[in-house]
Amino acid sequence: MSRESKINTINDLFKKSNWKLETVNFITLYRIITAPLLLILIIRGFTDLFKWLLLLSFISDILDGYLARRLKVSSELGAKLDSIGDDLTILVAIIGLFFFKIEFIKEQLFFVIILLSLYLMQLLLSLIKYQKISSFHTYGAKICALLQGVFLLSVFFFKEPIYPLFYLSSILTIAELIEEIILVFILPKWESNVKGLYWVLKKVSKNR
Repeated sequence: MSRESKINTINDLFKKSNWKLETVNFITLYRIITAPLLLILIIRGFTDLFKWLLLLSFISDILDGYLARRLKVSSELGAKLDSIGDDLTILVAIIGLFFFKIEFIKEQLFFVIILLSLYLMQLLLSLIKYQKISSFHTYGAKICALLQGVFLLSVFFFKEPIYPLFYLSSILTIAELIEEIILVFILPKWESNVKGLYWVLKKVSKNR
């Protein structure tokens, strides 16, 4: 077999295996696989190891999003995995707060209750209507995920929480969750990578 034929064969294999998409999904899977380990570290009280692995989980979230845009790959499975990975990472980080920073939770109980209530409402509505989690990936959700990640990491890496960052991320997350609840009511079918409520309403008005 000639050198050119070998190169063409390798290229064909890459195309068939869709290695770009698989690479992005593998990085996303890291967050899902690591979540139970993070939970074990919380229960065992390994704070230092927990915070460093949590940092890697948040880095993987940034990395898979960057690679998906750079390599121009996306799929319904990838969107679902990304949402599951994001939710699990945030969940174990919040559980970590309850175990390691309970005084902060008690102090900010008002915001914690509102955030958890809105999240559970959005999740329940999405499961009822679409039989799956929303995975809208709106611009607002991406901004909030970044702020949440920075704040949660700061709590575990610094002695004192950064309160302005907490209030900013909380208020924006409340607004973003309300937006997603409205989107569930508006969108008849499940969609991923929805830019936001403004674009959906604009699209609806055009179709009338």
